[in-house]
Amino acid sequence: MKSIITMLAVGTMLLTACQTEKKAPVEKKEAMPGMMMNPMETVAIQKSNPKVLLKLAGELKPDQYTELFAKVNSYVKGLRVDVGDRVSAGQILIVLEAPEIQSQVAHAKAKIKAQEAVYLSTKSTYDRMMKANETPGAIAKDAMDQIIAKKLADEAQLLAARSTYEEIRNIDDYLVIRAPFSGTITGRNVDLGAYVGPMGKVPLLVIENNDKLRLNLSIPEANTPYVQVGDTISFFVRSQPQERYVARVSRKSGSLDVNLRSEKIEADFSNTGGRLKPFMIAESSIPLQHSEATFFVPKPAVVESGMGVYVIRVENGKTKNIPVRKGRVMPEQIEVFGELNEGDTILKMGSEEVQEGTVVPPAKAGMKM
Repeated sequence: MKSIITMLAVGTMLLTACQTEKKAPVEKKEAMPGMMMNPMETVAIQKSNPKVLLKLAGELKPDQYTELFAKVNSYVKGLRVDVGDRVSAGQILIVLEAPEIQSQVAHAKAKIKAQEAVYLSTKSTYDRMMKANETPGAIAKDAMDQIIAKKLADEAQLLAARSTYEEIRNIDDYLVIRAPFSGTITGRNVDLGAYVGPMGKVPLLVIENNDKLRLNLSIPEANTPYVQVGDTISFFVRSQPQERYVARVSRKSGSLDVNLRSEKIEADFSNTGGRLKPFMIAESSIPLQHSEATFFVPKPAVVESGMGVYVIRVENGKTKNIPVRKGRVMPEQIEVFGELNEGDTILKMGSEEVQEGTVVPPAKAGMKM
């Protein structure tokens, strides 16, 4: 009986072992061919000159923007506009009142009248004496010298009085604030009767010309050679993402911002119908194109390491590191400058682990850019 039980136990163990051996090969998986890029795959490079889009956020600013302040201490007597009003150049916006200035104007005007009377009297005496002096010995020389001097002095006093009057009248003109250009009132910070003066830090009114807007952008230093006056810029604003607008580059600063290392440019946009508002953020796309064809290589082909930036060229079946400088960037390619020639073969996927002089099998070459 014991022998039968022993045989059954041994048989069970053998059966279990056989099942285990059959399952083991099922768990083993083989890598699918072509799942990873061959690290030694090469590509032949050719020159091209594509338009590369540079995407930047800019700001729309009014073509003209002015904050209006009071020139003299005064009170607001008349307020003829409000926020949102369209105004024309020279239109009266605010009338101020300053009694002491108006009193000075009246006093200066009266002084002119008095000085004119003195001068006319002196001139009349001068004319009579000059007439009488035509007769030899009729008028003493000292008397003639005195009347000539008095006439000149009174004439100078009259001119001084007129100058003082004009100066005070110019100050009086400051009591009337006019629109410096045609535009829209976009800010009002004053009411009737308010006391205002030149020391005020808040403007009485803000006026903007929004018929034309200026798109302000800062172009990174590396991209400044590709942007020229007359180029077009496509942009959209966040409040109207479905609409795309076009502006034309009109001005370049010609210098770099020392903090941002970028050049400021302005592109004019005709804001017909007030479609866009000043100070909106504009998501802009600028096409950058070189004056001549250059080399664009796959991004993975460029190696950046402690040895510098380089691509790996295949020469006579062996690798060689070629230092390059990076230029414009595209989604899958990057512009490079260096000692490269059309038709050169480089590794499609560079790596600092690839040592110079590594043998590349001839069968790996063949793809062209």
